[in-house]
Amino acid sequence: MASSNIHRNGTQRGIISNKFDRPLKPRHRPPSPGSTFRERERERGKELPGRVRVAVRLRPRNAEEMIADADFADCVELQPELKRLKLRRNNWDSDTYEFDEVLTEYASQKRVYEVVAKPVVESVLDGYNGTVMAYGQTGTGKTFTLGSLGEGDTSDRGIMVRSMEDIFAELSPDTDSITVSYLQLYMETLQDLLNPVNDNIPIVDDPRTGDVSLPGATLVEIRDQQSLLELLRVGEANRIAANTKLNTESSRSHAILMVHIKRSVMDNEDIESSENGGDTPNFITKPSKPLVRKSKLVVVDLAGSERVHKSGSEGHMLEEAKSINLSLSSLGKCINALAENSAHVPFRDSKLTRMLRDSFGGTARTSLIVTIGPSPRHRGETSSTILFGQRAMKVENMLKIKEEFDYKSLSRKLEVQLDKLIAENERQQKAFDDEVEKINLEAQCRIAEVERNFADALEKERLKCQMEYMELVKELEQKLVLNQERHDCNRFVADCGEGPASSSADVSELKMLLEKENKQRKAAEEELERLKGQLGKHTRSEGGEDLEVIKLRNFLEDEANQKKKLEEEIIILRSQLLQLNFEADQMRRCLESGSSGSSFPSIDPSMTHVRHSQLKDTGNGPKSSVTTLFEQVGLQKILSLLESDDANMRIHAVKVVANLAAEEANQKRIVESGGLTSLLMLLRRYEDETVRRVAAGAIANLAMNEANQELIMAEGGITLLSMTASDAEDPQTLRMVAGAIANLCGNDKILMKLRSQGGIKALLGIVRCGHPDVLSQVARGIANFAKCESRSSNQGIKSGRSFLIEDGALPWIVQNANNEAAPIRRHIELALCHLAQHEVNAKDMISGGALWELVRISRDCSREDIRSLARRTLSSIPTFKSELRRLRIEC
Repeated sequence: MASSNIHRNGTQRGIISNKFDRPLKPRHRPPSPGSTFRERERERGKELPGRVRVAVRLRPRNAEEMIADADFADCVELQPELKRLKLRRNNWDSDTYEFDEVLTEYASQKRVYEVVAKPVVESVLDGYNGTVMAYGQTGTGKTFTLGSLGEGDTSDRGIMVRSMEDIFAELSPDTDSITVSYLQLYMETLQDLLNPVNDNIPIVDDPRTGDVSLPGATLVEIRDQQSLLELLRVGEANRIAANTKLNTESSRSHAILMVHIKRSVMDNEDIESSENGGDTPNFITKPSKPLVRKSKLVVVDLAGSERVHKSGSEGHMLEEAKSINLSLSSLGKCINALAENSAHVPFRDSKLTRMLRDSFGGTARTSLIVTIGPSPRHRGETSSTILFGQRAMKVENMLKIKEEFDYKSLSRKLEVQLDKLIAENERQQKAFDDEVEKINLEAQCRIAEVERNFADALEKERLKCQMEYMELVKELEQKLVLNQERHDCNRFVADCGEGPASSSADVSELKMLLEKENKQRKAAEEELERLKGQLGKHTRSEGGEDLEVIKLRNFLEDEANQKKKLEEEIIILRSQLLQLNFEADQMRRCLESGSSGSSFPSIDPSMTHVRHSQLKDTGNGPKSSVTTLFEQVGLQKILSLLESDDANMRIHAVKVVANLAAEEANQKRIVESGGLTSLLMLLRRYEDETVRRVAAGAIANLAMNEANQELIMAEGGITLLSMTASDAEDPQTLRMVAGAIANLCGNDKILMKLRSQGGIKALLGIVRCGHPDVLSQVARGIANFAKCESRSSNQGIKSGRSFLIEDGALPWIVQNANNEAAPIRRHIELALCHLAQHEVNAKDMISGGALWELVRISRDCSREDIRSLARRTLSSIPTFKSELRRLRIEC
């Protein structure tokens, strides 16, 4: 071998892993309904037509062509939407060709795989043979298209790697197998890239089937993608390459990757019977007829065709070039003969054509990708490559599935099924025996329990009968005694001379009373029956009216409940009104006590006048009352109440100061009188939620003035606000704190200090609340900060990435850029536009997903000024422009 030849990618490395990286699931396609076994047998032997599919891929200009062809246009013009290619003859004339796919220089490796190789891989998984082949001039990207491993960038993975990923995803590790051979055809000698010792592998034709076999070639069974990558690295290291004028690593051999797949599939008849189900139990199933589908995927990376005067080959490299051109010429002759339906196809002129006999004119599904370059200096080679692809498109293959019954697998499956049936029978027998024993035990327990219950019941009945017998005997004895006494009495009356007339009178009187009682009882019973009848008639006649009565009664009850609720609410409102009046009177008394210097002073006339004037002007609202109070009582007296020990007094005083601070005319006097310091002290000293909320609101009002903002920062206001934000849970308190920080974010002078003291992180911490009003203030603060920061960057005061990005605000900004609340969305959109105006932030915004939001804002934002700002930003920042161009997005 000449000294100019080199081994690509270094030395040989270890191979083969015995485990799958992930569980794999085989694909099962439903059978065609109604087909019989004989019809499926005929379908197995049926051949389907399949034309060779050809795609053309244009390589982008390299650095040399950028310089040499700077003044010349590309010789090729692609029309991918029409699947056409124009090859220029000169400036005014060109030839047009049509292909199955036209791939531009910007086409990704994934798209190339999906349109060129994926249909072939799917056919291979269905049981057909498949071939994917790359043809073209040296240096046009054949090896990159097919064999790139994507180690530097996973998106650069070639057809070999991607096809095996799909195959692994579809096969089952338990029933299917994959074996791989990796060969090279060098100088008409077939060599093993996985075992370089095998440097002259023979090619044997099977006279019965016409298949080509390669005895002596290394077959490696692989189980996962990592094993394949190791094999490809070993093969690429052993493949022969050389440095030519056209390519620094020009392949000097044809590389052939053969993937043999064996798939065990269930016969369609068995699938149909199992799907139909029926009444047959699961443990009595019809034995399935397993099939083995043997398919083969061949990926061929042809060496580049070249002209010696352009490649500069000489010596041994010249011999290599002759051998390459000779084998490619033989391949072209075979394709011409197949395209013209010639009776004789010269497959035996070259080992390459013998190996590809099944790929062109055979039973395999074939896809060919022809690679071309844009340089007009190589127009002849480009034209030759295009014509080769055009001739290949005329070749028709007859696709055929190769499958056979797997009797060994069937035998193993039947043995396993028999063992399962025996084990299942034993389990069922054991379960049946256990169930019978359990039923016997339960029956014995129940019989014993019934016997005990019967004995107990019999004993109780015997005792009951004895008691009743004794009571009857006792009752009879009592009656006997009573009768005896009556008999003695009657005899005594008879002896005393009483005649039967008196006895008869008594008896007749008793009979009359008894008859009277019977008549009354019968009359009462008749009256009762009459009343019952009337009640039934009344019920039947007025049954329909009962529902209306019930509804009316429910309605009246609801009205009574509503009235009761309203009365309760009126009582509550009256109590609240009384409480407010009481608090107002207490506040006035405290102010009057402050003016006199004692705790409970007497009311002076001026304060009485204030109270009467306030009571008269209650219709002017709280601000007018507070202003009147401020003018008549004095600011110092109000501020002194901020330090009162009485919590209620302190709350009322801070409310008054907050209302005063809402008017710009009062802010200067409040700050000069120490009101700002007192408000900050309230945040520092007290944990009462109402005090902190109102104090934060007052500070937010004062922070609207630029002069007050610097004073707030100087007195540590941002630190106190940050502490309040971290401790507070009330949404209203957080809204006040966020509003104060948002006002401070709008000052360029305090930007650095605000960030260093944790102002941005405090804002981001407040978003935990989730309340729309709070989030609106946070968004306003971020927008103010981004605007001031952008202004400082434009003036040269600040450089480097945005503080917002460094403090982690970008994810939240992107997440809420399309918020449903209009105030939040508007502020966030403005913040994104200001951040995007500086190149240093562009990469972070692209990686964080902000580019898509900028594109949306430039198209869909409701405000014209923000929409225009987004469009100007996207069109002026180079990083955004290049990314949009790469993604093929137009703004």
